[in-house]
Amino acid sequence: MSAGFAPETIINIGSFPITNTILNTLFVDAVIIGGVFYLNKRIKKIPGFFQNITEMLIQTFYDITETISGSNAKKIFPFFMSFFIFILIANWSGLIPGNGAIGLKGKEGGHLIPIFRNATSDLNVTLALALISVFATHVLSLKAIGLKDYLSRFFSFNPINLFVGILEIISEITKIISLSFRLFGNIFAGEIVLITIGSLFAFIFPLPFIALEIIVGLVQALVFSMLTMVFMTILMTPHHQEAHA
Repeated sequence: MSAGFAPETIINIGSFPITNTILNTLFVDAVIIGGVFYLNKRIKKIPGFFQNITEMLIQTFYDITETISGSNAKKIFPFFMSFFIFILIANWSGLIPGNGAIGLKGKEGGHLIPIFRNATSDLNVTLALALISVFATHVLSLKAIGLKDYLSRFFSFNPINLFVGILEIISEITKIISLSFRLFGNIFAGEIVLITIGSLFAFIFPLPFIALEIIVGLVQALVFSMLTMVFMTILMTPHHQEAHA
């Protein structure tokens, strides 16, 4: 199986290439949408096992959001939970048995091109997630504190505050780089490790590495979503409230 840096093209629709990470993204979307429809049709006053687990997880994550974000929790929670669920399933999808064994024969060298590859092992996907995170953060900030207070974070007639504002702008750019590369680097590195170990040992020995990747996938989903929540909370808090905090 190929372990190249860039995702592999499975098919072209006109001039648009459909890569194995795009197919994995569609798979993750289908799992999430299917789960929502499944749960929606089976909601009962006396919940079953699946409904109980779902409600418990949502309540736990909402309590965490409320503890950190306070009155803004209702606005931030949908983003926090959506990022977490999508990234977690995307990270774990690469651990499905046979995931890397089903593919097409490559034209060059005859190597196997897997049909599915972790969406989060593609820098394009993690960069898109980071851009959505930062863009949504600034939209929520504008709605929460207003245009005047929002602009005052970055622009001022006071030279010192203006310098701080420039640093804030640089900080927003580094957020995109940090969020995207952290997620991509951890998942891509894990993919390489599993491919290498799997090519050397067929049974037993890869199991600890798979268990490690399960933990890494969960941690990285939590890190990305919780950082997004914290960034949103900070930018949705007016300056005078930050000073008193």
